Amino acid sequence: MIIRGGENIYPKEIEDVLAGDPSVLEAAVIGVPDEKWGEVVVAYVQPRPGATVDPSALKALCARSLTGYKRPTAFFVVEVIAKNAVGKIDKTSLRAGHAALSARS
Repeated sequence: MIIRGGENIYPKEIEDVLAGDPSVLEAAVIGVPDEKWGEVVVAYVQPRPGATVDPSALKALCARSLTGYKRPTAFFVVEVIAKNAVGKIDKTSLRAGHAALSARS
């Protein structure tokens, strides 16, 4: 669960919306630290083979389907979303990778 400004956000709801885009094979949503809100929503998406993901189209899709506070603040298109040994999305490694990426910028 992501807590943004005292509101509970369930990543699965957002992941389901993103997976509704025909160019998206898989989506993973995580919360990342934010000084103002506590956490904000960030989405990682893996394109279907041969498809190109348009982050602006995903942003518009979320605007039509989700309340404002549930919308991702950033979209990252990745070749493969990390999985753990049992085949589930490894959100721990996504968070660690995002933290390392944020530390470099």
